[in-house]
Amino acid sequence: MKPAGDRIDALDWARIEKELDERGWSLTGPVMSARECADLIALYGERERFRSRIDMARFRFGIGEYKYFAEPLPEPIAEMRSALYRRLAPIANRWSKLLGGGAYPRTLGEYLKVCRASGQDRPTPLLLRYEAGGYNCLHQDLYGELAFPLQFTCVLNQRGRDYLGGESLLVEQRPRAQSRGEAIGLDQGCGVIFPNRFRPVPGARGHYRVNVRHGVSTVTKGTRWALGIIFHDAK
Repeated sequence: MKPAGDRIDALDWARIEKELDERGWSLTGPVMSARECADLIALYGERERFRSRIDMARFRFGIGEYKYFAEPLPEPIAEMRSALYRRLAPIANRWSKLLGGGAYPRTLGEYLKVCRASGQDRPTPLLLRYEAGGYNCLHQDLYGELAFPLQFTCVLNQRGRDYLGGESLLVEQRPRAQSRGEAIGLDQGCGVIFPNRFRPVPGARGHYRVNVRHGVSTVTKGTRWALGIIFHDAK
């Protein structure tokens, strides 16, 4: 396959941007090969590759576990994170302008320098594992004062073969309205881009913020593996 960055650049970014604006999420299609997915799953047992492990039940986050990668990030994660950020930064800046916020740097390297200056210097890409009965409660991935407004999840094994259930969940709450939910199924090596915290929605008096939370529905059979790429680092 082509290098990970080239695969990201080759995505239909006009479609992705349109869907992010219209519904708040967009599927990328395949971005990782089955071999790359298997290689990432195999890293889970290598303790030195991770900075921390979270038992979700202990913190009432759900049932399952995840591990945050340590620096240096493995390839192709580092390349994908950088390439995704470069493509998403213009969207993030346009959203921020609509909502009266500040600007984001053009490259991930520049943005991580800003994070470090604010005390956020721990990498946030992670691997997640859910056994049958596992799930992830609705939440937002906020690790400090700085938060990039978009993030990415890629499923690493095949639904219907390796696991059942385990859809990616998105729930948005518009002011003075009931919540709206989406259940998104992903095939192996395919990703979804979605808001980290909120997104702009046009209204009668300009754009307003819609709060967005995400999670994972209950895995009913097998084991679900996923890669999460968050662009801001943690305190």
